[in-house]
Amino acid sequence: MSCPVCQKEADPKYRPFCSRRCSDVDLGRWLNGSYAVPAEAPEDLNEAADALSQQEQKQTRRPH
Repeated sequence: MSCPVCQKEADPKYRPFCSRRCSDVDLGRWLNGSYAVPAEAPEDLNEAADALSQQEQKQTRRPH
């Protein structure tokens, strides 16, 4: 298996990466949104907003 960042041989200690550096680079990409998949249609955004709204409503109805 090769490192997904630099393509070197993966190190079992940092698998699937070859080093701590490549692991950190990958984490940074996740945190800054580099791996985000953009929505292709406005309907996707509306569906996501509706689902989030429904989830929030369910949480506020629960007895504490």
